[in-house]
Amino acid sequence: MELELKEYFRIISKRWWLIACIVLLSSVTTGIFSIFFVQPQYAASAKMIVNKSTERQGVQLIDAGTINASIMLINTYKEIIKSPAIMDKVVAKHPEIELSADQLGKRISATSVNDSQVITLQVVDRSYSRAMNIVNAVSEVFKDEIPTIMSVDNVAILNNAKEISNPVPVNRSPQINILISAFVAFIVSLGIVFLIEYLDDTIKTEKDVETYLGIPALVTISRIKSTVANTNSNKKSQRMAGESANVGVNS
Repeated sequence: MELELKEYFRIISKRWWLIACIVLLSSVTTGIFSIFFVQPQYAASAKMIVNKSTERQGVQLIDAGTINASIMLINTYKEIIKSPAIMDKVVAKHPEIELSADQLGKRISATSVNDSQVITLQVVDRSYSRAMNIVNAVSEVFKDEIPTIMSVDNVAILNNAKEISNPVPVNRSPQINILISAFVAFIVSLGIVFLIEYLDDTIKTEKDVETYLGIPALVTISRIKSTVANTNSNKKSQRMAGESANVGVNS
């Protein structure tokens, strides 16, 4: 196991420059794209509660059975919110949103937490003000129409979306995008490095000789740098020239 880890580290250190280049290129590309080319999107949300209280001697009471019945209605209400029965009314009452009923139904999302009577409506748009107006319009129309649809008045608005001076985009975070891109690029670059090593079947070391040929290496020839080889060649030439001069004088 220790030998395998050393081999892995050897392969990585051998081509660390390739890994660094891939990670750097991916991070820079992602950063530029996130900052200059991604259109910011803003989210606005409103909350509604589904509840029906019972009356006893003129006093509003809430019992466990009523709460459980309201929770069971949540999934039904989430579907009704995006149905044409609601979307058509929103489009008719608020033509300024400039969306069709089908487009509006795709923009709105309705969620709830388990065992909760609260429904959260959310709209994502390029303009926060427009998203706020849409989600508030949908919640108001749904609250007004549900007594007619379900024959029960059990929906109340907890809070509408509020105007925000400096809304934060939900899809524009260059730092997070760069980190994710760098991590993915690192994993991909490791795969590329190991693939290159796997496809490289040239023999370079004594261990390669023993591994691929199954025979021990008896002699190794070290690589000599060109500068050293040139220096040795020059010295040899000078020595031979000196010896030739000596022979001429003696004769």
